[in-house]
Amino acid sequence: MTTVSGPDHYFTDDPRSARTPQQVRLRIDGESVELTTSTGTFSPRRIDPGTALLLESLPPPSTWPEGPVLDLGCGYGPLAVAVAHRSSGTGREVWAVDVNARARDDCRANVARLGLEVRVAAPDEVPEGHRFAVIVSNPPVRIGKDALHSLLEHWLDRLRPDGVAWLVVSRHLGADSLAAWLTERGRSVERVRSRRGYRVLQVR
Repeated sequence: MTTVSGPDHYFTDDPRSARTPQQVRLRIDGESVELTTSTGTFSPRRIDPGTALLLESLPPPSTWPEGPVLDLGCGYGPLAVAVAHRSSGTGREVWAVDVNARARDDCRANVARLGLEVRVAAPDEVPEGHRFAVIVSNPPVRIGKDALHSLLEHWLDRLRPDGVAWLVVSRHLGADSLAAWLTERGRSVERVRSRRGYRVLQVR
């Protein structure tokens, strides 16, 4: 995953701006939980609408291929929290990966407070040979097309043969061209839902 130095962005590896904690509410299957966020992370004031759409669109984990789940670009952890909550008691391994150290700290704090089992890691802390059955991601499209393509190619290559990824991308930020690129790379891509300019893509 690309790391960035210089001015703070949500994809900066080590934000230098003053850290201002905030709280947002995440709804999971009718239940509301509180997550801590910070300035210098992605969408710290609310659950991003793309993330919310992806959460609504995911089928039950009981229907997923067996094996580890990766939340790619986890931020402060709404997707990882929801996946771990829905998978509670199944023994399914959940990873949350982000380049942003501040986001990882918030994610660790959130899953710990909620009593969830999630492995929060920087990209290079994931063992090289580790393969995933499922990837969920609201990917960092603002890193630029080339960097985004490199990021997705790297992690989608770590799907197991029967694995599946669910991505959410704004149409205005290139969802349709990304779907076309993934198809050109030999992947099966299905648009499973659209709302307010966001596309949820299922990738195999």
